[in-house]
Formats: sequence, structure tokens, C-alpha cells
Amino acid sequence: MRMEDMILVSVDDHFVEPPTMFDGLTPNKYKDLFPRMVKTPENADAWLLDGKLIRSFGLNAVVGRRKEELGMEPTALDQLRLGCYDVNARVDDMNVNGILGSLNFPSFVGMAAQNLQNVADKDLANAIVRAWNDWHIDVWCGAYPGRFIPLCIVPTWNAEAAAEEIRRCARKGCHAVSFPPNPSITGLPTLHDQYWDPVWRACAENNMVICLHISDATGAAPSEDTPVDAYIANMQVSLFATATDLTFSHILRKYPDIRFALSEGSIGWIPYMLERIDMVRQQHQGWTRQDFGDKKPSDVFREHIYTCFISDRTGIKLRHDIGIDNISYECDYPHADCLWPYAPEQLWKEVSDLPENEINKITHLNAMRQYSWDPFAHIDRKDATVAALRAQAAAKKVNISLMEGRGGEPPSLDLGPVRVRDIRAQLQFGSKKQTA
Repeated sequence: MRMEDMILVSVDDHFVEPPTMFDGLTPNKYKDLFPRMVKTPENADAWLLDGKLIRSFGLNAVVGRRKEELGMEPTALDQLRLGCYDVNARVDDMNVNGILGSLNFPSFVGMAAQNLQNVADKDLANAIVRAWNDWHIDVWCGAYPGRFIPLCIVPTWNAEAAAEEIRRCARKGCHAVSFPPNPSITGLPTLHDQYWDPVWRACAENNMVICLHISDATGAAPSEDTPVDAYIANMQVSLFATATDLTFSHILRKYPDIRFALSEGSIGWIPYMLERIDMVRQQHQGWTRQDFGDKKPSDVFREHIYTCFISDRTGIKLRHDIGIDNISYECDYPHADCLWPYAPEQLWKEVSDLPENEINKITHLNAMRQYSWDPFAHIDRKDATVAALRAQAAAKKVNISLMEGRGGEPPSLDLGPVRVRDIRAQLQFGSKKQTA
């Protein structure tokens, strides 16, 4: 196999919702209450909802910039590469990067709809969830069949309503739902609470993968003085706590058909985590009263939890300790970790020595199986390779030149290393009362 022959499917990407997303999807009773994009006094683009501005819509949507400008968080659409929010341009960017398929997480509503949680009118919040899902599934994904893996959000503030929305979206062909890794952070019940049983049941019965994206990053920054480099390095491993919490919970044993994904969690740390949880069972099961029957915790993890990586040589070396059928690829467009437009080149450095069947599992077959998604119902395999997609981009002359001078203010004007406190100050405007 050559690098050009790979078929790449990314199970973790993002988009910025365009200002027209609710056109034709807003119920008449809420036409004056639905989210809308507005200009702020400082010329930023923000969503206005429930009397508040949500201005983190472009958080880290920095693909195509010089590395020196990656920390200059965008605040307006004209600071973004068009592929961040325009589906036609997105497909062009996927082609130039050799990416066949992409699963996209939300922006302004929050990674798992947490920005809708405090909307006072819950009927309004529920209507926004449904409209967001209809836009994402029917408009964004529907524009290019075979190119996008649908993902839905749910009203976490009402577990029964969330379960019904899961069933509704499954009927529309969606088999992935974004869910908070630690819902208790925003005041919701913990993963262990029976409150969530309707959600777990609906997901298990409808083949819905529950995607736990690293939106919490709990513990990634030990202090305000922590260099932001350390925070970035720690983010993926923050899902270690989620992985163990989930494995030792009742969920995976109560619902045999349930599946979770550690989205943007990387994989190199997984073998140690599996070794550790088995050691904990061996040494402590006598008093902790955990009953795994004749299985080990690592067996249960492999049966129920999927993983993914952008670049992870250690994880690839230990792929069989993780479980070769559990590993998928991610691109992370348009975030700063994204290797666009040279993702295939980096991936090939890490997988070129693997058997072809294992490369195919990691690059696309696992993702297809996990998310019940078949791009080849719409696209011929010969047209799905890195080489074929890049040929399409070349024929269209997709521009990949770097953007310069599009960013906002840098996080710090000091000459020393950027600290976590600098980033917090940069983003502190996240949501304020509308004053424009």
C-alpha cells in the first residue's frame, strides 16, 4: 500500500455554525427568540440567545494560519478559513487533505449543548436542539452524502426528552451523540446517577455511539501560572479520569449494547490505563465490591469504548494492547492540532509499516462500523482515496496558501511563555449580556 491509496475518515472534526443555519428551521412561535448572529461593538460576530451573547463560536478555528498566529483566537467570520463554516468549502478542504469522511462537533451551542442548558424557556431550548440537529443532519451532512458522519446533540436538562431526541435522530440515520464527559461540572447529575438511564437505554437500543469530547479538560491546568504548553499537552489525557469512571460505573455492565467514544482523547496512554484498572481490581475488589464476573475491567473497556488519535506513535506501537478494532483516526479540523493540508503525510509516517488490513481498520473501516456509516453507498472506493480526492482539489485549484493578519489579539503581549491565565483572560468575554 502507498500513502496515496489510504482512505481516511476522521471521527473528530469541528465546524462553526453559519449565520443562516436556522433559516427555514425556526418554529413560528419562536421566530423572535431563536439564536441569531449579531455584530458586537468591537466588530466581533456573536450569537444572541436569551439576552446573552455567545462569542466563543470561533474558538480555536485557526486552520490555515501561520503557526505564530494559532493562539490569536478568531472572533469574526472573516477571520476564518471559509471551510470552517461553509459546507462546500469544507469539502474542498477535505479533498485537498485527502479526507473522505468527517464527524463534526458543534461550536456555539457548546460541545454537548451546554450553552443551551441555562436557557430559561426549556421549550425554546428543546426547539433549538431539534432545529440544530435537523440542520446538521439534513443540511450540512445532507449536502454531500457519503462525506459526513452525522452527530446530534440532546437536551441534557431533561433525560426523557433527550432519549426521545436520540430515537428521532436515529430514525434520520444519525448514530452519534455528543455528551459531556463530566456532566456534574455544569450542575447535572453524575454519570452514575439513574437520571441518565433513559439516555443510556435509548443509545443502546438505537446503535447510538456516545461521544465524550474533551470539552471539560478537568485537571489539565494545575494552576493559573501553568504554561499553556502544559495545558495543551494534558488535554487528551484528561479523559483518563473519564475512561476509568466509566469502566467502573454500572453503565457498561447494565447495558451490554452501549458504546462510548473518547473523542480527541488520543491513545498512547490507554495501555497503561488498562493495566492499572486490572491491577486495581486484583488488589482491591475484596473491599470495593465491584463485580465484573469472569471478565477484567480492561475486557469491559474494549467491548464498549472507542478511541481515536491525530498523531500517536506510541499508541500505534501498542495498538494490539489497546485493541486494533477500537482505534480510529481523527483530523481535528479546524483546530490548532490539525495537520491540514498534510495530514496523510504525518499519518503515513506512523502507519506505513503496518499490515494493510490494520491500516484500513484504523483509517476507515473501524469508523464505518462504529458509526453505522457507509460512504461507499454513495462514492466509489476508487474515488475515495487520498490520491483521488487530492486530484479533485487540484482540478478545482483549491487555495491552500497561509492566511496572514486575520487573527484577533495575541493572548499575551509579554515576551515570556504564554500562561493559562493569559488564555483565560483572552476568552473571559465568552458570554455576556447584550449591550450592542
